[in-house]
Formats: sequence, C-alpha cells, structure tokens
Amino acid sequence: MISIAIIAVLTILPAAIPAGESYLEVTAPGNRQLQLAVATPVPLSGGVNSGIARDIAELFRFDMTLAGPFTVMATTPTDPKSGIRPGDFSFDSWKAAGADILIKSGYTISGTSLTLECRLYDVTRGQELAAKRYSGSVTDLRRMAHSFSDEILQVVTGERGPFTGKIAFVSKQTGNKELYLMDYDGYNVQRLSRNGSINLNPDFSPSGKEIIYTSYKKRNPDLYRRDIFSGSEARIAANPGINVTAAYGPDGSRIALAMSKDGNSEIYIIGKDGKQLARLTNNNAIDVSPAWSPDGRQIAFVSDRLGKPQVFVMNADGSGVRRLTTSGAYNVSPRWSPKGDRIVYCRQQGGFQIFAINPDGSGDTQLTSEGSNEHPRWSPDGRYITFSSQRGGREAIYIMRADGTGQVMVSRGKGSDSHPTWSPRW
Repeated sequence: MISIAIIAVLTILPAAIPAGESYLEVTAPGNRQLQLAVATPVPLSGGVNSGIARDIAELFRFDMTLAGPFTVMATTPTDPKSGIRPGDFSFDSWKAAGADILIKSGYTISGTSLTLECRLYDVTRGQELAAKRYSGSVTDLRRMAHSFSDEILQVVTGERGPFTGKIAFVSKQTGNKELYLMDYDGYNVQRLSRNGSINLNPDFSPSGKEIIYTSYKKRNPDLYRRDIFSGSEARIAANPGINVTAAYGPDGSRIALAMSKDGNSEIYIIGKDGKQLARLTNNNAIDVSPAWSPDGRQIAFVSDRLGKPQVFVMNADGSGVRRLTTSGAYNVSPRWSPKGDRIVYCRQQGGFQIFAINPDGSGDTQLTSEGSNEHPRWSPDGRYITFSSQRGGREAIYIMRADGTGQVMVSRGKGSDSHPTWSPRW
C-alpha cells in the first residue's frame, strides 16, 4: 500500500503579478540567461538543522537546473541579514553577485512536524513574485519543496511545473522485473509489485490513481490494472498470446494495446474493465505500441508492414493510416506529447537513440547520442522527457528537457531500471 501524505498549503501573499497577466515575464539584461540564486534555508524559529537546510537547497538547485529558464548560481554571496521576508534582508549583495531571481526559504521543526516557508524574488526590481507556506510531517519535506518549484515555473512561465509528479518504472534490483514508484528525481522509492515474475510497460491513468502493466505472473503476458494507493488490482486482458504495450486514452475510459489473440499482433481498444470495444488494425504485419494523441482522436503505433518497424499514425477508429517516420530502418516506442505538438520515438542506430518528430512528419530531430536509450515518456506539462539509458555500465532512468538538453540520471538503485512513465500531477 502506498502512503501519500496530504500537505496543507497556505498562500501567504499573492504573487506580485500585474493585473490581467497570467505570469510575470522576467528577463535578464542583455538577453542573457537568467541567473537564479538559492539562499541557504534558515530556521524561522528554533535551532539550525543543517540536514534539513541542505536538503531544501539541493532540491531547489536540482529542480531549477532541470527547469531550463535559469542558470543556477554555483555560489551565493554572504548576506549579513538572513531574513526571508520583504524588508528583512537587502537585495544589494544579490545584485552585486549578478542574481536575477532569488529563492529564499525558512523552516520550523516541532517534533515530527515541519513548516516550510518559501519566497521568490525578482532581484533586479526588488519585487516579491511568490510566497507559500507548507505544513506537514518532516517526511513531507521533498514534496513541499517540489511544490514550490512547480510554483516558480508557474510564476515565470505561466505554466505549473511537473516536479511533484511520480515516475513508475521497472527494476531488476531483486533479480526479477518488478514495478516501483519514485519521486521524479529518484527519491522516495516504493515497491509496487512482489510477484517474482516479469512486469513491463507501466502506464498511468489520467487521474494518476491507477496504472496498467503487463505481467507474466500467470505465465502468459496479461494486462493488469492496479490501484496505486490500495494496491488492489484486476486482470483486464488475458487472451492467449500477448496483451502488451497498453496505453490509457486521455479520457481514462479506454485503453489501447497490442493483442495477438486472433493470430498476429494487432492494435485493439478495450474499456478499463477489459471489455473489448474495437479492433483497429487488420493485416499480416506486427502492430504494437499504440500512443494516443492528447485529444484522443489519433493513435501513433509501430508496424512492420513495410518490412521493418516504422511509426505510423491512424485515426482512433483505425481509419486514415499514414506513415510518420521516413528516416531510419527501425523505429519504435512512440509517445505523443501532452501538448500534441511532438511525438518521441526510438531509432536503432547501433543501440537505440531517442528522436522527436512533428505529427505531420516534419522536424525529425535526434535528442540523445550517448549509450542506448529507450522508452521515452513525457512529463505532464510536455517540457521534459524521462527515458531509460544504458550508459555508465547499467540501465538507469534519466530525465532531459524536451529539446534533449540537460540529460541527468535520476534512478539511484543498483539494479537495472527501465520502462519509466511520468504520472499526471497529483
């Protein structure tokens, strides 16, 4: 059973955004990249807890480095005033150090309870942009800080960040391919399955409360639906042959998957209760890996109907099939961006590399080049991609920005980790 703490969030002051604007566009002088400083977190009452302060600062640095609009400053100036609220410190030392944006934070610990207060400032204008207070258990620290990172992106870009999300993945750390759940940055790992078998291709429901996955625990590759919080599950596709590469439709009521119950592998749609709704493909080729467009009107999939696996797109009723990828002889694992503007997929080039392409077939762009990289999945805001990579001696979970920059390993175990998928916002 997964235990998710509920954190009370109190807005201290509204973000200082001019009326009528959905976000504040903060720009650096001379069109250079914004310099973001993370001040050392301070106790608002009680004594200093260096471990808590270190964890908060490191988390903000990690989130903001991945975020992209900022260069996170490696060092921060000595501030004679350690306050975090307006008027309790001076912007002068931060301006002199070249900071454009400043994160100030403070904490109060009482037994096992924690209150975290976070504030975001535009240093150049001397203006507060956001202020939040979070209350909960000390064990909720990381979720609290990630929540403020989400808020920072909302203020600066107009769209909330994905940093409070979870990643479900497959790991062999016990010797078997079991399902796990972790924070997007690799912390708070929780094991989901304990069946001692092969479990593959998890996919979150749009609500984030369920996952579907394929398991061999009854010897056949069957499809299961599992409740994240209670652990209860149901086998929803157990036809002879494969029941694999399943993906929830955007409305949560339909699931597309590949089944071979009628001979070769074809794409089907079933209800979340497992009842078959439609067969979409019907040919002698192998068709797998369906991926829904965010509006639910189209499905990308992989087919070898031309001899080698390529990515195709069809309408959600199976009509209007067209080839999407025209470069490379072996293209697999498509996934549609939540914004609908890009489709990621893998191309075999020695190992595999991740590419992104527009839905009309233009703009085909290589995103990875190191090692062998597979199973790309989007963050819920479409700005980041998680994937597995065999670089550095073992397969692990990585994250990068949608343009391929900022690649960083996030899984922290010693086993082989693969098949990541990013949850919707919780």
